[in-house]
Parts: sequence; structure tokens; C-alpha cells
Amino acid sequence: MEMNWPLIFQIAYFFVLILVCFRIIYDTRANAKSLAYLLFAIFVPFVGMAFYFTFGINYRTGRMYSKKLVKNSELSEKLREKISQYSKQTFNLSDETVQSNEELATLILNDTLSPLTSNNTVKLMVNGENKFPDVLGALRNAKDHIHIEYYIFEDDHIGREIETILIEKVKEGVDVRFIFDDYGSRAIRKTMVPRMRTNGIQAFPFFKIRFITLANRLNYRNHHKIIVIDGITAFIGGINVSDKYINDGKHPDKLYWRDTHLRIDGPGIQYLQYLFLCDWNFCAELKLEPNDKFFPPLSSIAVNGNKIVQIAASGPDSPSPVILYAILQAINLASEEVLITSPYFIPNDSLLDALCIAALGGVKVKILVPMRSDSVFVDYAVRSYYSDLLKAGIEIYQYTKGFVHAKTMVCDTKIAMIGTANLDIRSFDLNFEVIAIVYDKEVANELSAIFYDDLKDSVMLNETVWSKRSVLKKFMEKVVRLFSPLL
Repeated sequence: MEMNWPLIFQIAYFFVLILVCFRIIYDTRANAKSLAYLLFAIFVPFVGMAFYFTFGINYRTGRMYSKKLVKNSELSEKLREKISQYSKQTFNLSDETVQSNEELATLILNDTLSPLTSNNTVKLMVNGENKFPDVLGALRNAKDHIHIEYYIFEDDHIGREIETILIEKVKEGVDVRFIFDDYGSRAIRKTMVPRMRTNGIQAFPFFKIRFITLANRLNYRNHHKIIVIDGITAFIGGINVSDKYINDGKHPDKLYWRDTHLRIDGPGIQYLQYLFLCDWNFCAELKLEPNDKFFPPLSSIAVNGNKIVQIAASGPDSPSPVILYAILQAINLASEEVLITSPYFIPNDSLLDALCIAALGGVKVKILVPMRSDSVFVDYAVRSYYSDLLKAGIEIYQYTKGFVHAKTMVCDTKIAMIGTANLDIRSFDLNFEVIAIVYDKEVANELSAIFYDDLKDSVMLNETVWSKRSVLKKFMEKVVRLFSPLL
């Protein structure tokens, strides 16, 4: 009897498709994302299933690695109690700025045990030309250790300048540890990284890309941009190590790059140190244990600051998307104004609803995005949300001077958020992200002034004009929006 191979193949494919659909339904938490994966798998044979297994598997349910530095359960519980007591003491001694955002601080503390810290000094830095001189000076002053973790680190002028300082510090006896994302910093794997290792810098990729696991590991990216020096000073924000972030005026045709970074001195950096050590123990050959060099006793940190800082971090290793939760809570607590800057704005349903509810409730909501991003596909997805936002009374501004890459939010000129997370689904669910929250009117007013200064180089969307764009553009936006949970 001759086998009917086409029929057998169709039956096998149908059986596999059913199993994949069951897996999508079972494993994908968000309904919109689940539906998108289902439609893609059903209507795009083979490619849809391959795309799901490449980008769709939820590592959050399996926890990629443990973020426990202290293995002893009794000691861990004592540490938890100590952090909680310190945070409560900070809160009780704080002013109305923090008191009015108690739910936000408590949320982050309960979810990640990230403390609410006092006595910090902070410095906002606009663009690479203002960030890097500060970074270079802090690196030169390092005495014990330098910890660097970046999504993009390039072998260009500023990258080599930092490399030179790091090599000099190694010769002085300073321990230098460097984590780079193997995808974002792929250009330095065969050039700068070998040079660093030869000169005593301990350098490791966060999640090494190998051919077999290429796709999944490309999907889960370490988007951190962290520098921690001597357990006292840290830098965090949107600016990677690359010449393109520096607007020095030497190249008139160069794209203007608008970004924001933050320097923190004081106890507020200790959770950033904790994140680095956890990531280091995941990717490096030599494990590190917490000690007084990494976490100096608070009494020994000679910083006479008055800023209250808290760090929120999440990724496929965390039990919940705490950065998303923190943003939602901050929007919910706002009563006057919310100012958002994001280069990639692809909100999920909860964020879209929170923004619309705030605006309809009388809160002034303003969003600054690029006129064009670095992806036409992403641009269509982003623009598909504009009509809903405009109808709710939200003001949308498109930056025209160059590319705005900053990831910031100001609420009621009381709290300022600066970090690595875009307002898109990838940042909330797939990438390793971190943000700093400064509970301080002075800093919030400064970041608010920066926002309004950026509006001078922006155009505001008009709802009437926007509604008159071509039918073809509207259709393309709606089609791409179907896949926005996958971007």
C-alpha cells in the first residue's frame, strides 16, 4: 500500500499546531499577546510557530536565575527585616513629597525589597556630552572597585577612553568588572573584550549567544546601563557608551541625540550594586559574596545629601513586572501633571488605560516621542495608539531636533523617574531594565524644566489633523498594532 505522505504531513502539522496553541494559551499571561501569537501561528504556517518559540516563551514563569546573594535563610530574613525597618524610618522622617507617594514606595519595597534611601546627592545629566566628563572623573577617583554593566558599549573614541582609564585603575590595584550584553555590544566581542581581559579587566557577556540558542537569547536582552564605583557612586539612565550620544558639534551632519542620565552618590546606589552582583554571579566564572566593600555601612558613607532615592528593576528573572507596576502606581497617584518622554511608546492595555483615566480625570498628561524612530515598523505601531490618547485629552509631542532616546517621567513635580525602560511591552516583560525614582521637588522641577525645554524643538499633534491622515496609513497602523505585543 502506497503511503499518502502529503496527507500524513498535513495531519502531523495540524497535531503540532494544536499543541503549540495549547502552549501559547497556557504560557502567555496577557490576552492580547496570546491572541497575537495564536493568530500568527495559525495563519502563517511554520513561520508563526517558529516565531513563538523564538520570541514568545515566557521565561518569567521559569525564572532565568535566582537573585539571592544571601543563601542562608535565617540571615536573609534578618536582612529583609533590616531593610524594611530602614525604609520605614526613611519614610517617617520624610516630607510631604514622599508621604503623598507612600503606595509607590511600599509597592517597590514589598515586591523587590528595594529600600527607600535617604541622604543621597543626585545629578541630572542631559546628553552624553554632559554625562561622560562626570563618568570619566568618577572612574579616575575609584579606590577599590569599578562595576560596569551596559547594553551597548562601543569600540570608539569614548569607549576607548573609558577602557584606558579602566586599565590604569587595574594597574593601581582596583578591581574592574565589566558585564556587556552579547547582542547589543556584539561589535566588541572580538576586539575590545580580549584587550580588556589581557590587561586584567574581568569581562563577561551577560547571556552568551550561541548558535543553537541564538533566537531566545536575542529576545531577552540586558538593557542595563549601570556603573557602580566603590559602593558609593553610581550612574544610571538611557545613555549607552557610544560616540553617537555625544553632541560635540564637530560633525554638522551627525544626528542630534537627546538623552538623560543620573548620577547618585549615597545609600541609594546599594540596590544597583545588588543588581550588578546578582548579574555577575549569573554570568561570570568567579562568584562574589556581599561584603562591606560592596555595601559600606551607612554610617561610613560620607555624603551630605538630602535626596530620597529608590530603585526599581525587573526582567524575565523577576516574579512580576515591577517597573510597569511602579509607573502605573505613579500615574494613579498623580493629581496635577504627568510628563513622559519615551523613544518607543507601545503601551499595553493597563498603561494605556491608566494614562487615559488620568487625563479624563483632569490630570494634564503630556507625552514626548521622536518624530521618527529607527524602525518604520515600530513607528506604525506607536502611531496606532495616538488616536486613543488624543481623544482622552492627552497631549502628544513629536521631537524634531534629532532622536529623543530619554526614558523619563515626572509626576506632579514631586517624583522623577530616570532609567533604561522604554514604555513598551518589550521593556516590561522581556528586557532586564532598571529605573531610579527620586522623591524630591527640586529634582522633579529640574526634570520638568528639561521636558518643557525639549518641547521647544517639538511639534504638538492636533487631533483633527491627525484624524484626517490617509486611509492607507490608518489601515497599516491597525495591522501593525495587531503585532505590537510581539515588538
